[in-house]
Amino acid sequence: MAFFKRELGPVESFESALKRKRAARQKMAERLNLTEKLLEEQRAAARRLAVAGATHGQLDRAEAKMRSVEDRARGQRAELDELDEQIASTERALAEAVLQRDRNRLADDILALAAAIEQAVPQFNSSAVALVQASQKGVVLPPEATRFSTSVDEMRREVLSSADLICWELRSIAVRTRAGNANVALGASAEPHQRPSPETERQLIYTLSPLLWREGDEVRRVPAFTLVGLPRDLLPVALRHQHADYLSARRVQTLIQVHGSGSVQEGQGQDDPETIDLDALAAEETGGAPANVA
Repeated sequence: MAFFKRELGPVESFESALKRKRAARQKMAERLNLTEKLLEEQRAAARRLAVAGATHGQLDRAEAKMRSVEDRARGQRAELDELDEQIASTERALAEAVLQRDRNRLADDILALAAAIEQAVPQFNSSAVALVQASQKGVVLPPEATRFSTSVDEMRREVLSSADLICWELRSIAVRTRAGNANVALGASAEPHQRPSPETERQLIYTLSPLLWREGDEVRRVPAFTLVGLPRDLLPVALRHQHADYLSARRVQTLIQVHGSGSVQEGQGQDDPETIDLDALAAEETGGAPANVA
């Protein structure tokens, strides 16, 4: 019956090699210790012979024995130094292998998350389609049912587009993580691109220009090429003037690959002269007075 030995991974291989080298160093250190003790004995014997006035032949033999032991000790010290260098090199390789193993595990977890989202998307789509179809049944459709059906269908398209985007981003992060050039914070709660106020209805869009608008006394600013939840009453203005577009738009998918999805930071784009005031733009369209820029 044939027995197959399991192939060791990089971490296990380096751990095994490090264990062997440390054991070899321990043995070499013990041998060197015995050799140095013998050298001290040879030196003491030669000293006694010289003090006692021994013959030339006796002194020659004592010096030869002493030189032989010195050569052996010198060779063993060189071997010990080489083992120390090998151990240090193996420890560095082991640390890198452990780091790569952890990066691989994290990348695998990120890919599993992307796969789980993709597997859940068809079920969500089917449920949303069924809800839309259910709200459209009937000979006479009240306006509320029509609005509800339209809202659910818009949400369905937005979620499908967002799912495609997040899966693409997760796979990109996994590749960078595995290569060691990504900074992924573990256990940290992800901050949304923008905290939506509960009373404001928003639409997730991608900006093509730096934008600003007002929500009460607060002036909100976002740079270009950023995912942001824009108030729905300003969305038609931004779309008509080509300052934003839906996530499902083909050009948005390309821009995300070029610029990334961006992140909204406080004060970002504060001094950008190209910033578009959406409130003022909406006021101009309706013939009203332009809004004051805070």
